[in-house]
Amino acid sequence: MTITINETLRAYIDPLTDDEAAALERSLLAEGCRDALVLWGDVLVDGHNRYRICQQHGIAFQTVQNTSFKTMDDVFLWMIDNHLGRRSVSDFQRGILALRKKEIVAMRRARKTQAALAADEAGASASDAAVSDTGAVTAPSDDPGPPWSREEVARAARVSSSTLGQIEKIQKTAAPELVDAVKSGVISINAAAAVASLPQQAQVQAVAGGKKELREAARQVRQTRQPARVPPEAASLPENATDEQREIHRLTQALAAMTEECEQLRKKVQHLTIALAQARGGD
Repeated sequence: MTITINETLRAYIDPLTDDEAAALERSLLAEGCRDALVLWGDVLVDGHNRYRICQQHGIAFQTVQNTSFKTMDDVFLWMIDNHLGRRSVSDFQRGILALRKKEIVAMRRARKTQAALAADEAGASASDAAVSDTGAVTAPSDDPGPPWSREEVARAARVSSSTLGQIEKIQKTAAPELVDAVKSGVISINAAAAVASLPQQAQVQAVAGGKKELREAARQVRQTRQPARVPPEAASLPENATDEQREIHRLTQALAAMTEECEQLRKKVQHLTIALAQARGGD
């Protein structure tokens, strides 16, 4: 039997941790390979870790063909849905997978629209033609369905819309080291999204400092985002206010102004601290 490893498919899902890989190896050695490996022709789609361990130890395994695949997108969507249903997948991983699915659905819809335009220009039926990656007109794939809303993506990932937004921010702006810290559970999604707003070098330095420094960086970022405090307005003085009341009123206003000035200075210190950390990291 010939089994081909497609590196894109193998790397599409996050690899097992060392503990997970060790547990899988123990299970296969003790019980054998109970679940069949999923193939698309001779290409391995599901079971890369099991295949590697079985090959290493000479463990017998079964294979099954998935005949529903027509394109690589079909394979990706199947892999995503398969992993979204697993309980061992973290919130961050589910969010990333659901966002990937949204992108695939969006690209399919774009291709369908492009196919319809090409068919109109060619005088053909839009429902019977689609544009391939090379620009040729070919038979269309399955209907991509309606576009995914943000709520649908969050629902598929089993996270809140706000958490999904934080995952998107991490995906777009986080340094690889910070992403690894989220995946390994060193920092929460919420805190990582805050740290991801820092320059890349500052993120890397925070990760290098460990959990405590990451938490401190997240705390500082959150504090700098807080709106400036509005000085409290002192109560209006009555026309017949005594000298003592007028002095209290003056002192209250002065205290409010000093409090606001201290708050602005505190924020400047935090910004300078972050900038200094970035500068030191670049030395």
